[in-house]
Amino acid sequence: MAINTDVEDWGGVGSNDSGERAWLLQSPSVDSDRHLETDRRRSGGVSSLGAVFIVVNAALGAGLLNFPAAFNMAGGVTAGVMLQMFMLIFIISGLVILGYCSQVSNESTYQEVVRAACGKVTGVICEVAIAVYTFGTCIAFFIVIGDQLDRLIAAMPHESDATVNSYWYTDRKFTIVVTAVLVILPLSIPKEIGFQKYASALSVMGTWYVTIVVIIKYIWPDKEVTPGYVPTSSSSWTAVFNAMPTICFGFQCHVSCVPVFDSMSRKEIKPWGVVVTLSMIICLFVYTGTGVCGFLTFGSNVSQDVLMSYPPDDIAVAIARAFIVICVITSYPILHFCGRAVIEGLWLRFQGEQVEVCVHRERRRRILQTLVWFVVTLVLALFIPDIGRVISLIGGLAACFIFVFPGLCLMQAKLSETDNRSASWHGLVVFGVVMVTIGAFIFGLTTTNSIYQDVVS
Repeated sequence: MAINTDVEDWGGVGSNDSGERAWLLQSPSVDSDRHLETDRRRSGGVSSLGAVFIVVNAALGAGLLNFPAAFNMAGGVTAGVMLQMFMLIFIISGLVILGYCSQVSNESTYQEVVRAACGKVTGVICEVAIAVYTFGTCIAFFIVIGDQLDRLIAAMPHESDATVNSYWYTDRKFTIVVTAVLVILPLSIPKEIGFQKYASALSVMGTWYVTIVVIIKYIWPDKEVTPGYVPTSSSSWTAVFNAMPTICFGFQCHVSCVPVFDSMSRKEIKPWGVVVTLSMIICLFVYTGTGVCGFLTFGSNVSQDVLMSYPPDDIAVAIARAFIVICVITSYPILHFCGRAVIEGLWLRFQGEQVEVCVHRERRRRILQTLVWFVVTLVLALFIPDIGRVISLIGGLAACFIFVFPGLCLMQAKLSETDNRSASWHGLVVFGVVMVTIGAFIFGLTTTNSIYQDVVS
């Protein structure tokens, strides 16, 4: 109760709607099990079809814009699609493993499942990783806002490009700051984010619209668009791995999917496996459609943000840009809420404070954390040139959520079983080792390469 509730709310005042509070990444001090069980009994739980929609919504996002550039880095359509198919095996496996470990440990959040399965130290590392990941994603959101507003302003009637660029109020940094201060900051300060259920539906609509526009523009390209060289093979084996951060960033929904499994009416592994498989197949079609068609439309000339490659005066693309801006504006507070809750949990553990003291100071801590988070992400976004730089860094971290932590949880869960160590038991332990190894390799290689490229540039 300490994290996002004031003393006055303890008497039952406030929303009873389970969708009015974000249970995705709560602090360990929140009694989430009791609340989630109460919500499940009240509403009957989330159906399998509803769970599919939630998981798809959790996976689809701004990372969609970077997929055509990822296909270019991977060395063409064949390499990009095969890489996605290979990683999809482990992405789905990781989601099923997290559901299994959540069931075994009776925990309802990603970080608590990791803590219960792997111990306190690994749990703290996981929480820090979540905080860093959400922080980097918030930076990427600001960059996307600047990119799209630049093009939307350029699409407005004006005498010439030089005239529009001469106005101080059309400067990229100014538009980002104004949008951030006037819209995003007020949405980020409150202790509740009940609007998330409306923003979620809008986000899904926006990403699907972007995919449809990219596919249509490939089938009927604009006359002024001239595609560059379209590679058919990768220039080197390391170039293929450069596309992995984008794929991991795009498909990473593991952190928010543990509460989804916990809230299902049938909290069982078999229906959960069907849910995540169907969800990831839907995401695969969306990402592949955008990646393939966007890449083939522009070839090697494709921008890190594919919408930046289209002419600014295209009406259909301008609507897509507006959709993306709205989605990012509403998504930033949700990601910030998740990161803030994890930081709050780490702070409470470190301080060892009592619940009464925490509640008394909650408002002060929340406002201070929000302002520091907001200012730092905004300043960094103003000086980072494109979204690809951020995704290359946090995409490697996303590989940890997909591969490393689920693999460790699987290994620990199976090693805790002292009897019935059959061939399947050994196979699952080996699979866990493979997941951890692949995840550590992707994280190490892509992060090192990203830092190296930034230093060289």
